Amino acid sequence: MMKFVVSSNTLFKELQLISGVLNSSNALPILDDFLFQLKKNELSIYASDIETTINTTVQVESNDTGEITIPAKLLMEMLKNFADQPLTFKVDTDKYSIEINSESGKFKIIGHDPEEFPKMLTVDNPATLEIDADVLVSGINKTIFAVANDDLRPVMSGVYCSFSPTGMIFVATDAHRLVKFKKPLVGAQGESSIIIAKKPFNLLKNILTTKDGKVKLDYNKTNASFNIDNLRLSCRLIDGKYPNYDAVIPKENPNKLTLSRQAFLGSLRRVSILSNKTTHQVKLKISGNALSLSSEDVDFSNEANERLACQYNGEDMEIGFNSKFLLDMLSNLDSDEVDLGMSTPNRAGVLTPIPQPDGEELLMLVMPVMLNN
Repeated sequence: MMKFVVSSNTLFKELQLISGVLNSSNALPILDDFLFQLKKNELSIYASDIETTINTTVQVESNDTGEITIPAKLLMEMLKNFADQPLTFKVDTDKYSIEINSESGKFKIIGHDPEEFPKMLTVDNPATLEIDADVLVSGINKTIFAVANDDLRPVMSGVYCSFSPTGMIFVATDAHRLVKFKKPLVGAQGESSIIIAKKPFNLLKNILTTKDGKVKLDYNKTNASFNIDNLRLSCRLIDGKYPNYDAVIPKENPNKLTLSRQAFLGSLRRVSILSNKTTHQVKLKISGNALSLSSEDVDFSNEANERLACQYNGEDMEIGFNSKFLLDMLSNLDSDEVDLGMSTPNRAGVLTPIPQPDGEELLMLVMPVMLNN
């Protein structure tokens, strides 16, 4: 038998933070549960999808130790409907039954054998780093949208993270676009790199938006864990060699277009509505200090044209892009202006924010699409 008293609000908030890891359908029914491990007045709670595990710690009133797994959806639904109050949990660890007493009533649910819950991922002989939470969130936000959904090339379905005394680099690409984010880093010993899957990075981003301070990262060749305050996220790394991203970034872009990010974004949104639904192609025609954006969908006789003022250094040019990729990139920048560097209509365009945030280097590359003149 184990018994503990906990605030309903505190418990609900912590469960919300870790519940993102749970899948809607699981091959193993035990993965629909939270694992509760009680050690006196400290309750550790785990949620897992096997590849990623998140755990948090909540202070409770208790003198007992023990563990139980509790159906996650059921518990969250119950807690959501309580006003903030102390709840008393009484657990029969032999029968896996849980009785929850509130100020006004009593509720009984059945849990499961905690032995069935997957073992925690461990990071043996780790390399360790400390990264500011806001820097980590910024790096994830600015790269994760460009990750590929490609089961055939698993390395591209994650964010490549490289750490060295010269800084931290995050890279994401789906072969049509590429984002490279670089930021100074203190405390990296030598050079190392890991590839983190999209899901754990998205979960981490959501957790960190509620936290301040330093994140402690422990990693080896197979696993990584991120620790901040009372919370830990552990995940398996993607195994494999990341493509040589520097080789695809054009070094010479003599044609430079500078314009308002918001104006460019607004115009693209409007013009792209009438673009071909398969290619999403928008044509950029630049001459002098005028930029024309146009799109057409021949099947439906739809077309759109807009003009924007800009600064342009280079030769007159016509180039086509997939508007969805450009919109994603511009939406994930927060600068007032952007630079689009180009060389020829069949080579990648390079988008950079103006000005670059302090100490940060951000570069976004997008492949052109063939214009059907």
